[in-house]
Amino acid sequence: MSFEIKRKKTTRIMVGKVKVGGFAPISVQSMTNTFTQNIEKTVSQIKRLESAGCEIVRVAVPDTEAATAISSIKKEISIPLIADIHFDFRLAIAAAKAGADALRINPGNIGNEKKIKAVVDCANDYAIPIRIGVNAGSLEKDILEKHNGVTAEAMVESAFRHINILRSFDFDRIKISIKASDVPRTIDAYRLLSSKTDLPLHVGVTEAGGLYPGIVKSSLGIGMLLAEGIGDTIRVSLTRDPVEEVRVGFEILKSLKIRRHGPEIISCPTCGRCNINLFDIVERVEKALLSNRLPIKIAIMGCVVNGPGEAREADIGIAGGDGTGILFKKGKVVKKFPQENLVEVLLAEIEKYEQQIKED
Repeated sequence: MSFEIKRKKTTRIMVGKVKVGGFAPISVQSMTNTFTQNIEKTVSQIKRLESAGCEIVRVAVPDTEAATAISSIKKEISIPLIADIHFDFRLAIAAAKAGADALRINPGNIGNEKKIKAVVDCANDYAIPIRIGVNAGSLEKDILEKHNGVTAEAMVESAFRHINILRSFDFDRIKISIKASDVPRTIDAYRLLSSKTDLPLHVGVTEAGGLYPGIVKSSLGIGMLLAEGIGDTIRVSLTRDPVEEVRVGFEILKSLKIRRHGPEIISCPTCGRCNINLFDIVERVEKALLSNRLPIKIAIMGCVVNGPGEAREADIGIAGGDGTGILFKKGKVVKKFPQENLVEVLLAEIEKYEQQIKED
């Protein structure tokens, strides 16, 4: 039986030029960790995110200076920008006026309905969407009391409270996220929410942690939901350089065969037969191909005897040992060369492959 993902159809919104929902490609987001007021550093980081493939970026807007900085930042970047707002409704309005492509708010901490309406009216004026961001750590007191703490049901009730507020002001360009820091509760909440609404969903595990726990939690949480057809945009949350979030996000999509975005590198875990520095070779190739969009499967193996056979599905592969390097394609050896040239030969062959595709 073949593995097949049946995505749930959700309503379509636009975040800048990016289509979200309605079977549009699942987009990968990230968030800057610079001070938004520092325009130069923020733009520099966003450009790095763009190079890694980031399709939507979010920036923190803690004050008026950060809100007005959006205007200058937007002039220097090419992907849509979401303004992240907490507590002060005036910052949401200022960000929209400065050119934000969307707002991320929690209506529960923006203030009374009059203030929420002011934000909604402004979003309508500028024809931009609003993401309602519900986090397990910031649910309303009455909902927590009703559900005896933070549960999936409590999170979904909070989400619908906010949805209904926005809809009461004739606003329908809505996207929802409903995150917790633990995987089971996040999955339960998204499953329940998805069963009750057709609004597009932004999926992630919040406060996932450092590199290893963050990757594991995000891969499990986001991956399981995507495998069930739930999710229209994703963000991997890591306490790291946000470029790493984008890389992991695309690896999740690639692993589930949802999107092909750049090379897929397979490499052996090494064993007693490996007598080359495979770790270093893989890292050098990954860095060299970080911004490459070529849909190619590349193998980097540590054994010239078994490597080509074990990686016969790869379009191009290399292996080395005893001073000899080999280049193979679809499991067949096509070239032998000095082992120290492994990376150079591989990258040159990938460049030739890319040129061939362009000519075809």
